[in-house]
Amino acid sequence: MQQSEIQTVKHRFGIIGTSELLSRAIDIAVQVAPTDLSVLITGESGVGKENFPQIIHFYSHRKHGPYIAVNCGAIPEGTIDSELFGHEKGSFTGATADRKGYFEVADGGTIFLDEVGELPLSTQVRLLRVLEAGEFIKVGSSKTQKTNVRVVAATNLNMAQATREGKFREDLFYRLNTVPIAIPPLRERKEDIVLLFRKFASDFAEKYRMPPVKLTEDAKQLLTNYYWNGNVRQLKNITEQISVIEQQREISALILRTYLPKDEIERLPALLTSYSGDKKTFNSEREILYQVLFDMKKDMNDLKKIVHDIINNKQVDIQQDDMNFQPVFINKNDNLYSTPTSGIEIKSEKANRENIQFTANMDDIEDFQEADEYNVLESDSKPTSLSDMERQMIKDSLEKYSGKRKLAAKELKISERTLYRKIKEYGIE
Repeated sequence: MQQSEIQTVKHRFGIIGTSELLSRAIDIAVQVAPTDLSVLITGESGVGKENFPQIIHFYSHRKHGPYIAVNCGAIPEGTIDSELFGHEKGSFTGATADRKGYFEVADGGTIFLDEVGELPLSTQVRLLRVLEAGEFIKVGSSKTQKTNVRVVAATNLNMAQATREGKFREDLFYRLNTVPIAIPPLRERKEDIVLLFRKFASDFAEKYRMPPVKLTEDAKQLLTNYYWNGNVRQLKNITEQISVIEQQREISALILRTYLPKDEIERLPALLTSYSGDKKTFNSEREILYQVLFDMKKDMNDLKKIVHDIINNKQVDIQQDDMNFQPVFINKNDNLYSTPTSGIEIKSEKANRENIQFTANMDDIEDFQEADEYNVLESDSKPTSLSDMERQMIKDSLEKYSGKRKLAAKELKISERTLYRKIKEYGIE
């Protein structure tokens, strides 16, 4: 579609925004409207999903037929079958007369099933039959009825996850999801946020007969960077609050901040559990300590290798962010290595590069020697396992207390029973 046509659709249905993601969703809705394909609209709560079924119905050949919107999440589970498909008189307590369901009333038109993910599994089976064969049976009846209805559904749930968890039928999901339309959240439409605020402020000014509120530049910046968990609906509510409560018509960031929930002003990144993607957990504080020791050991080995390579006048590539040590300076004029904290100096005729800086701490290097005597690096040694370290800690504690298990267990912060089991497991004499 041309941009002018998309703009016409926006104007007709009161959609505000210049976001490409929003325009793409509108384009898909208009393109699929002339067909009878089922459409599944997905998006977070408050993004405006209810506009798109109306667009689809208006641009379809069913535009002169009935249009019915049903909020599936608002209908009790016990009566939803009756609401959708109708019931016969006497089919249940309170059924004093025959009743037509929405699928019968909407024959020849469009039915919009909002929050379709909330449907009970028994109702999902009935809906699947409508989509596959265009027929249904009223509650309490044995007679099959035909219906010619275009189904457009919407949900804010992750439907793929719901099918995996058995909360939604997979066959029904694929029937509804013939043409998916994803509505972007407001945080992905940053260019539209100030436009929407201005439109809502103008509407509320007219409604309450007062001057519209305006945002300062810092307030616009805060509004744009806000997370908007409730999307357009939340923005509209906050704009109405400000319009009614604030006497001052120019809204600064300080004023605006009082209306924004603090937990959404900043969203911190989630911590990764591992680098490889595999989940890594620690069952005790001791295992965390072991991991810290292993990381320190690796850093020390890397540090020693760096010093060894420098003495041999090798090219060294050092990532300063990876190690947290004091800097060492090498000056070609006096052929001297020095650290500002340790005061250790190592002379070498091979330090002939100007002002080389790298991260190291000489206090952490034991038995440092010249390169011709430093032939074996500790990094080549066999790594110690967690079980070996645990075994050694138990032995050390037992030796410290002359084999008294009660005192050793207290120092290790484990029970005597656990200590006895570990002694037996590791074969400690």
